[in-house]
Amino acid sequence: MSMGVSSGLINMPQAQKKALDPLSELSETEQVQQREALGWSKGGFSTKIHLRCDGNGLPITFLLTVGERHETVVFEQLMEQGSVQRSGSGRPRLRPKRVVGDKGYSSGNIRRYLRRRGIRFTIPRKDNEKHRGKFDKTLYRQRNQVERCFNRLKQCRRIATRYEKNAKNYLAMLTVASILLWL
Repeated sequence: MSMGVSSGLINMPQAQKKALDPLSELSETEQVQQREALGWSKGGFSTKIHLRCDGNGLPITFLLTVGERHETVVFEQLMEQGSVQRSGSGRPRLRPKRVVGDKGYSSGNIRRYLRRRGIRFTIPRKDNEKHRGKFDKTLYRQRNQVERCFNRLKQCRRIATRYEKNAKNYLAMLTVASILLWL
């Protein structure tokens, strides 16, 4: 007998079930979409790839979410994964020196998270935010390294069109494409 996530939550109060299984509030169809990272966005029914890459435009780590999921939801998880190789000897750094992101990453929570960890950042403010501090446009131009990385990953047809129905298989194809970029 195979047991799912919810089978261990049968004798718990409803509040505890929701805390342990955030998908429990969703319908069965929505749960499958969340699990398989499929959802609606402006471009249609799709998957969003959240990518962290190094200064040379090579992928370090990535996460899959449903198409309409916002960047701020998975930012901390993305930053905790992967490591950056040091120049010279020594163990890899888990934290980058600087994060460059677009306006999708412009939030107080993200800025506080980066400040607490001593990571410098270049993220433009949204129009509805208070403008404080300098914004370095020359550093912001480095953000195109991430866009170039996406373009190189999407040269693989299976990445660009998501032939795989299962999120695990799609993640495996992303991993293979990333390895090929590093070689």
